[in-house]
Amino acid sequence: MSTLRGAGVDVDVRKIRRVVGGACLVALAVLVVVLFVAGADKNAQITSLRRHGVAVRVTVTGCLGLLGGSGSNAAGYACKGTFTLGGHRYEEAIPGNALHPPGARIRAVAVPGNPPLLSTTRAVESQQASWRVFILPTVLLVVLLLLVGALVLRRRRRPEHAGGAPRPSLPNNPAR
Repeated sequence: MSTLRGAGVDVDVRKIRRVVGGACLVALAVLVVVLFVAGADKNAQITSLRRHGVAVRVTVTGCLGLLGGSGSNAAGYACKGTFTLGGHRYEEAIPGNALHPPGARIRAVAVPGNPPLLSTTRAVESQQASWRVFILPTVLLVVLLLLVGALVLRRRRRPEHAGGAPRPSLPNNPAR
């Protein structure tokens, strides 16, 4: 107990520890879910491009330089381009970070019905859906389950009197 401007402050460190620990477990659980969903989405995109993608020619409309670190060094380029698919004209970001001159034509693959799903032909040829995107989320899930299991075991092993109930008194032995 300490005093703060005349008022007493009673801090229960165990309660704060439980709240912070619970928040960390929830954050870890959310991270696991997000990583599983992102991996499944990435695999679905690769599969969709390989199975349903059609060849298109993307005309580069412009590129912006990307800065890295403290902003003093180049980290690549973000380029946009236009292409026609199914009689409609689209302007989308060109995947990758290479610099392309305006007006350059790039071979790419797009999915009819989902034109923003665009990738270069080289990237589609080199990528395949993989179970490896699930390694990290699986490891984190195992860590999460081990932490939750340890907490459950710890709570079960606590003696009943630790929760504030009075300890049973031992009978007096007058024979001694």
